[in-house]
Amino acid sequence: MASTRPEPHRAAIYSTAFTAFFAIAGIAVVDPILPVIGAEIGASTWQIELLFTAYIAVMALGMIPAVIATGRFGYKAVLSAGVSVVAVAAILASLSTGIGQLAALRGLWGLGNAMFFATAMVLLISLAADREWAVELFETCLGLGFAVGPLIGGLLGQISWRVPFFVCGALMVVALAVALTRLKDPEEMPAPLRVGEVFALFRRPAFRTICLITATYNFVFFVVLGYTPVFLGLGVIPLGFTFTAWGVGLAFGILVVGHRMALRLGAVQTVALAVVGLVVALVLLATSVGTAESVVVLVLAGICMGINNANLTDLALGLGSPDRRVTTGAFNLVRWGFAAPAPVIAGLIAPSSARAPFWLAAGVLLIGVVTFAWKGSAMAAELGEHVVWSRRGVSARADAAVARAAVDAAAAADVPAEALTGA
Repeated sequence: MASTRPEPHRAAIYSTAFTAFFAIAGIAVVDPILPVIGAEIGASTWQIELLFTAYIAVMALGMIPAVIATGRFGYKAVLSAGVSVVAVAAILASLSTGIGQLAALRGLWGLGNAMFFATAMVLLISLAADREWAVELFETCLGLGFAVGPLIGGLLGQISWRVPFFVCGALMVVALAVALTRLKDPEEMPAPLRVGEVFALFRRPAFRTICLITATYNFVFFVVLGYTPVFLGLGVIPLGFTFTAWGVGLAFGILVVGHRMALRLGAVQTVALAVVGLVVALVLLATSVGTAESVVVLVLAGICMGINNANLTDLALGLGSPDRRVTTGAFNLVRWGFAAPAPVIAGLIAPSSARAPFWLAAGVLLIGVVTFAWKGSAMAAELGEHVVWSRRGVSARADAAVARAAVDAAAAADVPAEALTGA
């Protein structure tokens, strides 16, 4: 994967992407060892799911403060601090003795990742001459991280569930060394940012729409990632290989399918198809009759997720603020905030029926499908795209342009958008 333009900051860009890979691998490394942790520590299903929920919840809450910190300290300082926190939390997690300690350290781990993810994408885009290449490189590293993380967890978890945590911490120390020596801030430092600027972005109807769709999707993503290891009932190594296959499907959806589909069909239609495909996969998981069938469906679900991951970020950037920090902060707040309760909710309802979490996830994602059917045409029109279910045609595009201009004017004047649009 190479940029089509000269990239004077190529080393810094690759260093940021390298760090992203390890950050995501640290999320996925837990999958194969969840059942073992529960058995050795004596934790119930919902308690071991806290290892995901604590992580994601703190990550969501830390996003906006991290974005604001970039205006004061710069991208490199915030990103390096985040990598340091992850390294410390992962190493301490390998020494923990109870589920409460482990969940708290996963929360600290999530804070470090918030500092990283709030800065990494913006830093990449600001350093790259070819923005599309930078985004694709970043998403590729995320996909590979999800693929390799379970393999690390599975292979090392057979020694002890503590070993994968320690190795992740050690790898983040390496990533920190790379960040300190290779990363650089853009020539023009970011301006100070206020919390109100981030929340003002939610005045834009099209941005609210993509956030609602993303909220339903990310809830489902972490039901699958957090609960399926418990549902399958496999050993550590089989679980590691199973979720590596899922991660490969995810990477395939990002690298091979997602952007190609978007070029042919438009990003909005592509995400709509992937969301519908994921609903079907959830129903198949809920009705599967054997482990082999569940694994195959899981991999197919990974492809649909990869297609979504390849395009949701681009859609948010296209519908958001020109200041990428504002868009990143607002979008990630929704993205991770709605993902946080998913694993614990799945763990709480699983005792009533092992398949109930998948039915719940399918129902939540149907909200995303309905949102596409209702608001997708206006969202596509704002991006200059068209969707097959739209009957509004050119008028939708005109309405979206007027609405966006009104909201931009409202934000500039710091007055309610409704006063300009008459809504």
